Order: sequence, then C-alpha cells, then structure tokens
Amino acid sequence: MTDVLRPHAEDLYAEELAVLAKSDDRPRPPGWRLSPWAVTTYILGDGDQITPKYIGPRRVVEVAVATLATDRALLLLGVPGTAKTWLSEHLAAAVSGDSTLLVQGTAGTAEEAVRYGWNYARLLAEGPSREALTPSPVMRAMTDGGIVRVEELTRMPSDVQDALITVLSEKTLPIPELNEEVQARRGFNVIATANDRDRGVNELSSALRRRFNTVVLPVPATAEEEIDIVSRRVEQLGRSLALPEIPAGLEEIRRVVTVFRELRSGVTEDGRTKVKSPSGTLSTAEAISVLTSGVALAAHFGDGVLRAADVAGGIRGAVVQDPVSDQVVWREYLETVVRERDGWSDFYRACRDAG
Repeated sequence: MTDVLRPHAEDLYAEELAVLAKSDDRPRPPGWRLSPWAVTTYILGDGDQITPKYIGPRRVVEVAVATLATDRALLLLGVPGTAKTWLSEHLAAAVSGDSTLLVQGTAGTAEEAVRYGWNYARLLAEGPSREALTPSPVMRAMTDGGIVRVEELTRMPSDVQDALITVLSEKTLPIPELNEEVQARRGFNVIATANDRDRGVNELSSALRRRFNTVVLPVPATAEEEIDIVSRRVEQLGRSLALPEIPAGLEEIRRVVTVFRELRSGVTEDGRTKVKSPSGTLSTAEAISVLTSGVALAAHFGDGVLRAADVAGGIRGAVVQDPVSDQVVWREYLETVVRERDGWSDFYRACRDAG
C-alpha cells in the first residue's frame, strides 16, 4: 500500500484491527468483525496500541455503534468539517472490514446507484438476466452482509432517496424485471451522512427519516480539542503525502484554529470583542487543509519551519469566499483583533501581505 495515495481505513489500520480482533472476547452481532465495544475502542483509541480516529464525545460514538447493531440505519448529521465521512469510513471498516461500498450523493445521482443497473450489451443480446444486471453498492452490501455508506444523502433527488425506503424497512430489494428480490444478509446496514447546512436542498421524507437514527456530530467543544484534531490530521496527511518532516509548528496551528473559531462564532475567545462572520464554514477540515498546504510551502519553498507566511494565503482563501462582503469581514478582523493581539505582529504582517 506504500504507493497508494490514500489507503482505505481497513488497509491503513489493518494491524490495529487485527490486534482488536485477537483480544476481542465480547459478543459480536451477526456478521460483525468486532464487538460493539471493540469498534468503539478502534474509533476512540485506547491510549496504547490503538490510535484515536475520531476525537469527540464518547457517547456520540457509542450511540452510533449501537444503532448499527439494530435494524435501524445510521444518519450522521453535522456542519461541514465535523468528520462525518471520516467516521462513517472507519465505522464501516471496523464493523464489516470493507469501507468501499459507497454511494456518493449529488444532484445527478440516479436511482441505479441505490438499486441496480444493467449491462445494456448483454441486456439487448440475452434479455433480462442476473448476468446482465449490474449491482449497486447497496445491493452488494445486502448480498454480502456488509455496511454501505451513502454520502451527502440530502443532495440526492427525493425520488432517489426514497428508493432506500423498502431496503431499510423490509431489508429487501425487489427486481421486478426478473420477478426476484435480494434479501439482506445479517450484518447489513446503511450509514448515511448529511450536511445540516443543506436543509431545504432535498429534505428527507418523513417515511425515510423514520428509518434512520440520527446522530449529530458536534464541532470541537474547546480550542485545545480542535488543535489536537488538526495536529493529528496534519501529521497523518504529511506522512501519506511524503512531505519532508518539519517541526510541528504548534504556534501556527494554534493561530489558525483560533482565527477559525473566532470568525465562526462571531466573538473573540476572551468574549470581549464581537466580530463579523464570513459566508464560509471555516470548518476543522478547512483548517487542516490550510495547515497541510502551509507545511508543503515551508518544506519546499521555505526554511523548513512552519511560519505565519506559510499559512496566511491559505487562511485568506478560506475566509474570503465572497470577494466583496468577506473581504470587508477579513480586513476588519485583521485590524481590530489580530493587529492588537500580543505576539501576533508577524501573523498580522503576513496576512496583510497575502491580501
């Protein structure tokens, strides 16, 4: 896997999954590779051999894992950048050992992505048959007794969403062309993700929503928690991208996280100064992206130390999505907050130069 840019979770963390499977003597639901307790340990880490994949409230993960052990599907809901996709991938890897069964929801997602399609050459030559049928990831998960992931569920057209209703309620997928049906094997379930900023795009029908247990993923509660998340992911991405190793740059990580949190919440962290919020989300994922780009700049075009100048351009790009209104917000924040903050003069100059 050394040549793969982004290995799947079950490949990247195969050793950890094997360690847990070997020592896991707790009851496992039918079709599961690990017990619910071991899945939760894999996600949150144990402080020793198992590294944390998700940093957040333990109860949130426990509820998500317990849901997958029932007949209800799981909907991970949250603002952008709260690790919905990341968590769904690792849940699928730990439960069924395969995180690759994926339906990507977009405005153009067709019903075949949820049900099945056809090999039209064989269909025309031989007529409807199992050999001419092209199974969707949902059908494959039902057949194998695995987890299928549906990303950005609310971006899919409503009629495509509703194709899931029979699958989730009856655990069957009818194939009327063949007068057959596929019945789900034990271990089958669905993990869907949705961005709560997309409410109103393609709202879930009440019938479909009832088939899901919704777990809301919160934004990091404290700055220290967010700094920890960002630091870990930047380090992991640096290794996977084979970036030259540079010092941790904790000060710049702290600055980026502080800027994002203050602009996101509309108030400085000491609560003394209100600031305007830009149109973008300024999520934890965007902070990770800004800092990873900064590391690449420092490694290839700098002196090997992450500095304010390496992240300033990325921050401005993340904040200024609307070139008119967001530019005003950013400039005002620089002059009223950053300029007056002790020890931030280099950061202020770098951001001014980047603008």
